[in-house]
Amino acid sequence: MTAGCGRWIWPAACVAGAVPVLLAAGRDWFTVTYGTRQVALSAAELVPALGPAAWAALAAAVAVLATAGLWRALVGAVLALCGAGVIAASWWGSGTDAALRLAAERAPTAAGTAPQVAAVPAWPIVAAAGGALLLVAGLVALLRGGRWPGMSGRYDRPGTGPATGRPAPASSARGVPSERALWDALDEGTDPTAGPDPRGS
Repeated sequence: MTAGCGRWIWPAACVAGAVPVLLAAGRDWFTVTYGTRQVALSAAELVPALGPAAWAALAAAVAVLATAGLWRALVGAVLALCGAGVIAASWWGSGTDAALRLAAERAPTAAGTAPQVAAVPAWPIVAAAGGALLLVAGLVALLRGGRWPGMSGRYDRPGTGPATGRPAPASSARGVPSERALWDALDEGTDPTAGPDPRGS
């Protein structure tokens, strides 16, 4: 993945992975029927960690863009773990055993009645697909994110030196600071009319 792809395609892939997970986390995955009574079970009840994992993945994606070096690799690993957690939660939440156990807690008066379980398999699949995309994105950031430019370098002012972090003052042909240099000094809180320190400090 090139630097340009990493800057634009990778964040879009993270969003494309997190959005389906958040969408599936708010939907009903099962409906358990006891005679005439129906108990709808949402993903938030079956796997409450699904939504927080997606939000954590989005936060990690932003952190990847804002960091560099070892920190970027570490945050990429966190993003990959979020994706793996989403996949595991989707698989666990799609089982009927968990649905029956939760439905029995929600409808204790229906004990002894044979339940009928109706699953909506599309939502666990959607969530798992989003988790897989987040997992891949995290691994890409872990292994290749060091080649991407960081966000902070974009906002450095031209001519900023690594030692002081201040731009070199522009001077006119007569050695007098230019008008632009005077305004820049004012922006930095420096008095442009102050002469050099006679003590040489």
